[in-house]
Amino acid sequence: MVSKVKAYTITGKKVIFDYSALYCDTPEALLKSSLCEDVVERFIERIATKGSSLFAFISESLPWTTRKDMAREIIKLFRLLFSYTADEVMAMKEEYKGLLADREQMYEFIEELYNFWRRFERFFYLETPERSKYSKSGIHHAQFIKANEELKNLVLYVYRRVSEHLTGKNPRVYRQLPAGANMGMLTEKIDWDCPQLYSPLKEIPFIRLTLMEPPLILYPEMNKRKGRFEEIKEIPEGVFSIEPKEWFCFPAKVGDLTGFIYFHQDFISLGLSLSNLFEIADYNEIESRRPDLMLVFGLKEKLPAKTVFYDDRDSGILVGLIQHDEEVDYFGYFKKMTLTLHNIAMLRRQRLPLHGAMVYLRLKGGERANIVLVGDSGAGKSETLEAFRTLAEDHICEMKVIFDDMGSLGLDQQGRVVGYGTEIGAFVRLDDLQPGYAYEEIDRSIFMNPDKTNARLIIPVTRYHHIIKGYPVDYLFYANNYEQVDDEHPVIEFFSVPEDALNVFRSGARLAKGTTDEKGLVHTYFANPFGAPQRRSEHEALAVEYFRKMFESNVKVGQVRTRLGIEGFEQLGPRAAALELFRIIQRQV
Repeated sequence: MVSKVKAYTITGKKVIFDYSALYCDTPEALLKSSLCEDVVERFIERIATKGSSLFAFISESLPWTTRKDMAREIIKLFRLLFSYTADEVMAMKEEYKGLLADREQMYEFIEELYNFWRRFERFFYLETPERSKYSKSGIHHAQFIKANEELKNLVLYVYRRVSEHLTGKNPRVYRQLPAGANMGMLTEKIDWDCPQLYSPLKEIPFIRLTLMEPPLILYPEMNKRKGRFEEIKEIPEGVFSIEPKEWFCFPAKVGDLTGFIYFHQDFISLGLSLSNLFEIADYNEIESRRPDLMLVFGLKEKLPAKTVFYDDRDSGILVGLIQHDEEVDYFGYFKKMTLTLHNIAMLRRQRLPLHGAMVYLRLKGGERANIVLVGDSGAGKSETLEAFRTLAEDHICEMKVIFDDMGSLGLDQQGRVVGYGTEIGAFVRLDDLQPGYAYEEIDRSIFMNPDKTNARLIIPVTRYHHIIKGYPVDYLFYANNYEQVDDEHPVIEFFSVPEDALNVFRSGARLAKGTTDEKGLVHTYFANPFGAPQRRSEHEALAVEYFRKMFESNVKVGQVRTRLGIEGFEQLGPRAAALELFRIIQRQV
C-alpha cells in the first residue's frame, strides 16, 4: 500500500514510490532512505536463497548480524566509501576490514546490487495539491521532469563514486543507463461529476502528465488474452470497496469520447503504458464532467466473471470491471475492454464500429485514397500498414494512419461515409513487423515480453487530430488471412452487391495466430468481438445501412488476402497485398 507513512511499495517486480515523500537531493539522503535499505535487504535475501558465494563473503565478513543488520552495515560502508577511499575507510573503521579485504568480491557485490535495482520496473509519482489546477502550470511540468532527471543522475553518481573509491580506479567506459525511474506520473485530484454508485472512485487521483525512459521493456505475467467480455445487469454490491491510495486514473481520449481508466497499483506498468496508446484528456474534460466510459481494472471483490461490463443508462456511463487476477496481467485487457465500451457508445450514436485499420495514402503519381482494412486479431491489418510503410520510399509520398485497430464509420455533413479512429498508438505483434523496424523506433517504444510468443510493441503511430477529423472512405476491405492466392482467388477481390460483402464480413473468418486462446479457422461476427456480438441487432441494422450507402456512393468494397495466417507468408502476404493495392489505386484514378 502506498501512503504518506510508507513512501513506497514493492509489489512483485515493481517499485512504486511517492517522490515528494521519498525526496532525495543528496547522496547522503539517498543512502539513508528507507527504500535504499529495503532494496539492499531484499538483495541479500535473494543471494542467500540462491546460495551465492557473494552471500558467503558478506556473512563471513559480518558474522554477528541479522540480514537486516547486514543491509544497514553495508549502507554505512557505502556512505563512507562515497567520501573516502577504501584504504582510508579501513584505517578509520576496523569492522569493515573483512568486507574491504577482498575488493573484487565487494565490487561484484555492488555491481550485482545495482543490476538487482535496475531489474525492477520502477515507477514514481508526484501528487499535486488537491483540486488546485496545479498541473495546468507549465512550471510544474518542468519541475516534474527535472525531478526524474535529478533522481537518475543521483543514483548513477552514488553508484560510480562508491565503486571508484572501492577500486581506486576510474572506468574507461561510462554507460548512461536509466538508473532512476522507468516511468513517472504527475497526479492530481480533480472534482468530477461522480454518481453516488461510484463515489469511492472520486478520491483516486488523475494522471495529468507522464514520462518514460524508452526503450521500455516490461514483463507482464500473461502474453495473450482469453475469453470474452460479458455484460452484467447490475454492479455487485460492495465491488468498489477500495483503498484510493492504491489506485490511479488515466483519463483517456478514446476517439471523441472521454474514458476514465482506473487501475490498481499492481497493474501500474500496463496502466502507464496507455500513454503510448491514448491521448490524455485535458483538465476541462474532467472537471465537473462525467466520462462517456469507465474501466476499473484490478478489483479485489469477486465479480461474476473476470472481465465484465455494465451499461449504466441512469448515469449515461458505460462501465468495464476487471478482476484483480494474474490471468489478466496483459495489456490487451486494458485496450480491448476500453474499445468494447467505445464501440457500444458508437452504436448509440448511429456510427458503425469497425475492428480494423484505416490509412490515407498519397502515391508519387498524385493518386490519393483512404483505405479501411477490417479483420480480427492476427488478420493482417497492422501488418499491411507496416508493408505500406516499408514500400513508402518507392511508391508513397504521404501516409497518415487514421486508426490502427479500432475505428468507426459515420456520415459527414455532405452525407459521405467517413472513418474515425480511437487511438494515437498501436499494440502490434513484434514478430509481424519488418525486421529492424522495432529497432528504428526503439526510442519511442514499449516492449512487452519480447522473449515470448506474441511479443508486443506499443508505439505512437498518429496524431489525435487525424483520428477525430473524419476521412471519407474510398476502399473498404475484409482482411482474409487464411486463403492462398490463385487464379480463382486474387490478392484483391471486389464485391458487386452489398449482400455478398455483408456475408463475408458477418462470417468474420480468420486463421488464429496465437494472439488469443483460439486455434485454427475461427469465425467472429464482423471480425469484432468487442461490442458487435453484444449488440448484434443494433449493429446488424447499421451495417446493412452503411454497406448500402457505400455501394450507392461508389465506395469500393472487397477483400484482400493478406495470407498472414499461412506459414511463410507473414511478411510476403501483406507486402503483395500492398503492392496490388497500389496498382488498383493507380488504375482507378
